[in-house]
Amino acid sequence: MSRPPGPSVRLKLTLSYAGFLMLAGAVLLTAGYFSLSRGFHPGVTFVVRSHAELVRSFAPTAVVVMMFLLVFGLVGGWILAGRMLSPLERITEATRRAAAGSLAHRIDLEGPQDEFRELADAFDAMLARLDAHLAEQRRFAANASHELRTPLAITRTLLEVAQQDPGHDEAELLERLHRVNARAIDLTEALLVLSRAEQGGFVREPVDLSLLAEEAGETLLPLAERRGISLEVSGDPAHLLGSPALLRQLTANLVHNAVVHNLDHGGSIRVWTGTADATVSLVVENTGELLAPQLVRTLAEPFRRGTERVSSDQAGVGLGLAIVRRIAEAHDGELVLRSRPEGGLQTMVTLPRRGPSGW
Repeated sequence: MSRPPGPSVRLKLTLSYAGFLMLAGAVLLTAGYFSLSRGFHPGVTFVVRSHAELVRSFAPTAVVVMMFLLVFGLVGGWILAGRMLSPLERITEATRRAAAGSLAHRIDLEGPQDEFRELADAFDAMLARLDAHLAEQRRFAANASHELRTPLAITRTLLEVAQQDPGHDEAELLERLHRVNARAIDLTEALLVLSRAEQGGFVREPVDLSLLAEEAGETLLPLAERRGISLEVSGDPAHLLGSPALLRQLTANLVHNAVVHNLDHGGSIRVWTGTADATVSLVVENTGELLAPQLVRTLAEPFRRGTERVSSDQAGVGLGLAIVRRIAEAHDGELVLRSRPEGGLQTMVTLPRRGPSGW
């Protein structure tokens, strides 16, 4: 937006200081004049012959004092305003650099905790969040491009091999193409869900998290039984306001992740819901490999997988826990991951509680 140039804030403050100082001087001189015109001053008695004489003797002094106050106010106000506004210049320069794309710069304003310091600290915190978010988005875009390119490259290779080998088994080729295509579709759908969760543009409706947990358990029970894993779902009703579709995806992802990343045989999964004063929680606990704490901290990042069993048909696309975290954050909640001492993982989602009376 084009705006006409105007006086700087420093000039405005300077004129304000000088004007206030001259006004105060004028008030004092006026009070002194009236005191003298009445022939009275604390402790001293003046004999004034006429008001004209008083004006002639008082006016030059008043002019000199007012000129002194004007010069002193302008010079002192300019210096004082400059010192007061110097932090604002650093904040403005940091804003320009951020607008140009440099998010690594920080103001790091020194001094006491005043309004400028609070503004600078808040701006630094905003830059840090933007810098981290942008780095995460770039990493995510690179990973997504790589993951989407892989099935396409595999499809092209299969077609080229089939074209060069007239005696190929068409049934086997179709089966491989079907698996690759299904993986590409799963990845695309996961990316869409992740984008929807990040945007937060959904209608909140009454949801009982315990019912979604039971639904996810029933849906994934056949898969767990085929892998020799016991699945137990329990807990109290956990009411909240949210997106049923996204929360259903969150619950299914957690249970599916617990099934896939478990022991080969004889594993177990426990799913339960709970309530607190202001929150509801969904906890999924599964057996499995021993996980280092530093690895657990990265499991919710996009395209990170906790085991090497990525070639399995049920291995997923590396977005399961990333989607869970985004959906939880979109509902003002959080995802907490903990490694179990005996092996496996405990995942807990905590969301703001909404009781039936709030519906």
